[in-house]
Amino acid sequence: MITLVKLEIARTLRNKKFMFFSVVYPAALYLMIAGGASSTETVGDTGLTLPVLMMVSMASFGAITAVLVGNSEKIAKEREKGWVRQLRLTALPGRGYVASKVASAAVVALPSILVVFAIAALVKDVRFDAAWQWFALTGAIWAGSIVFAALGVAVGYLATGDAVRPLTMIIYFGLSMLGGLWMPTTTFPDWLQKAAEWVPTHAYAALGQAIEQGDAPHLRDVSILFAYLVLFAGAAAWLYRKDTRKG
Repeated sequence: MITLVKLEIARTLRNKKFMFFSVVYPAALYLMIAGGASSTETVGDTGLTLPVLMMVSMASFGAITAVLVGNSEKIAKEREKGWVRQLRLTALPGRGYVASKVASAAVVALPSILVVFAIAALVKDVRFDAAWQWFALTGAIWAGSIVFAALGVAVGYLATGDAVRPLTMIIYFGLSMLGGLWMPTTTFPDWLQKAAEWVPTHAYAALGQAIEQGDAPHLRDVSILFAYLVLFAGAAAWLYRKDTRKG
């Protein structure tokens, strides 16, 4: 299993196109959205400026890119090419295959978070009252990405090689927009703001926003993410077993 994890990490790091979209693209979006924004004017009742608010949003967006898009497309294509079927003939358990995908995605998710943080600190002079907030932000966003890694595995077993990209993009952009990663949900109509509170990406971004405000992540957001983790992981396990019976 360790050997497969190393192989997956090496394959992921060699994929320049994927590395661009998961590491460079979120940082570029951050500069486009927050580059010219005021560093003193707060957004709505958040108490946070747009550069600070979008730092968490774009770091979360980058982590989701790494774990959701990366997992879903790789798994679907490997199923189509027969690689997953070959692995089932080895002593590697199914959970080992899934764990290798999550581990390789997590390796890329971390730099995508750190690059956005570095750009925010250097370009927009984002600072916090306490150093622990930087470490807590990194840990919360990195850990929360596991929810979307499980979703990526489920989508990879649900879709065929040809259909996986459009399906993933619909989910990817839909969750990003509805969760308020591209723009604050305070700009949404009231009915959409209420609906967005139940979207996993909204709860995911809220983890970091609470830490930015000097608080602990809210229990409601943690509970929502945990519920989605159970849902996505359960779907991934069921689809994996279904694919195994089919193979």
